[in-house]
Amino acid sequence: MVKILSRQSLGVQPVYDIGVVNDHNFLTLDGLIASNCFNKSHSMAYGYVTYQTAYLKANYPVEYMAALLSANSGDQEKVQMHIANCLGMGIEVLPPNVNASGLDFTPKDNTILFGLSAVRHVGEGAIAALIESREADGLFKSLADLCDRIDSRTLNKRAMEALIQSGAMDDFGVHRNQLMHDLPLVVDWAQSRAKDREIGQGNLFDMMMGGGSDSNGGDSNGGDSNGGDSNGGDSNGGFESAPKAPAVAEYPDQEKLKLEKELLGFYISDHPLKSVQRAAKLLAPVSMAKLAEQSEDMTLSAIVMISMLKPVITKKGDRMAILTIEDLTGSVDAVVFPRTYQRIEGDRSEENKLFQQDARLMVWGKVDRSREERVQFIVDDAEPIEAIQMVMVEIDPSIAGDIAQQQRLKTILLEHQDENRKGKIPVVAVIASQQRRQVVRLGSQFRVCDEAATVQALNAQGFPARSAALCTGG
Repeated sequence: MVKILSRQSLGVQPVYDIGVVNDHNFLTLDGLIASNCFNKSHSMAYGYVTYQTAYLKANYPVEYMAALLSANSGDQEKVQMHIANCLGMGIEVLPPNVNASGLDFTPKDNTILFGLSAVRHVGEGAIAALIESREADGLFKSLADLCDRIDSRTLNKRAMEALIQSGAMDDFGVHRNQLMHDLPLVVDWAQSRAKDREIGQGNLFDMMMGGGSDSNGGDSNGGDSNGGDSNGGDSNGGFESAPKAPAVAEYPDQEKLKLEKELLGFYISDHPLKSVQRAAKLLAPVSMAKLAEQSEDMTLSAIVMISMLKPVITKKGDRMAILTIEDLTGSVDAVVFPRTYQRIEGDRSEENKLFQQDARLMVWGKVDRSREERVQFIVDDAEPIEAIQMVMVEIDPSIAGDIAQQQRLKTILLEHQDENRKGKIPVVAVIASQQRRQVVRLGSQFRVCDEAATVQALNAQGFPARSAALCTGG
């Protein structure tokens, strides 16, 4: 093997495949063989495959992305990246659905449903039984209908809980916490009905509701001579007798999302950072999925959530933290060294500390690749996103290209930094005309320390300005 150190264009030349057995090789000038080089036939093949995939993505984007997600379903980082790409393409990725999802990711209209195989604690046998029953007897109408039609030995209580909490039964029109409270009662009820059917005995309450066996030719499943189906003699399947728990409130949003992520590995129905997604792209355009592409000598900012937190005490007794931070595109490891940890947390009480599980933060720091080429983020500073302010300055298009006006604006902003230029408040320029409104984030060198004083100075110098909170976007 040889390593190519440089290359030089020789124009258009004929290229020949001089492959040795079972390999493709090229002979170098000194007689060495460079193996596994690609010739024109390879280029043509790859070009054709690229054309095919580009065509499918352009003309069948939902089906293409569903196939891509299914093909990478075993790689959580890639799945999260592709889900973020779907959102950017206007394709919504929805939780699994017992009435619509298949084994893998399923395209449906302009959305993609999570596959049932992605739900933890739900085995392939249970999934096969669900799909078979759905195709044979129609959609499931309720929790009672599902429990009555699927053998509890195939789809056990733990799997049912996972389906409920992952959102797979949201179509039943009953919120998840209520379904969880109903579940043990309905499971016992369904098992009792199954035993009655085995011995050919109808349930008294089902018969009173019109759903049980009777002396008029009804079968052991509650059908009648008038064409009742196997789930009961009336249009509601005889499920009025199914027990229900007392009404309870739905899970709080954070708990609902947490359960969803535990079972699917992702936030699907919502994401704690989705509400600030637009502002995040403007103020912190570097995503976690593309962090590895960034230079190590640049100070970066990102809007993230802490998905894992490990407090550490050093040998010297100093406190630091090892984190996993994530956004809508992916997650990376992060480190808060003792000096930074002390400056940020200081004497905060435990309940007021910034570095907490599920905390949403804007962080500043640098990329580090010192650990076996593994990328991690070194946190230099952090603020809760609720506290982040920005300065928005209106600039008329007629003066946007005026060098003198640009210099005046730069001077004002530089005057409102501290001596070490450690300002954290971003400045956003809004260039608006009758036809177009363009929003531009100024570079990190123009971050200021006091948004109120900066806004006052800008207005005094004829630059209309205001402060805005990140969470509202102004």
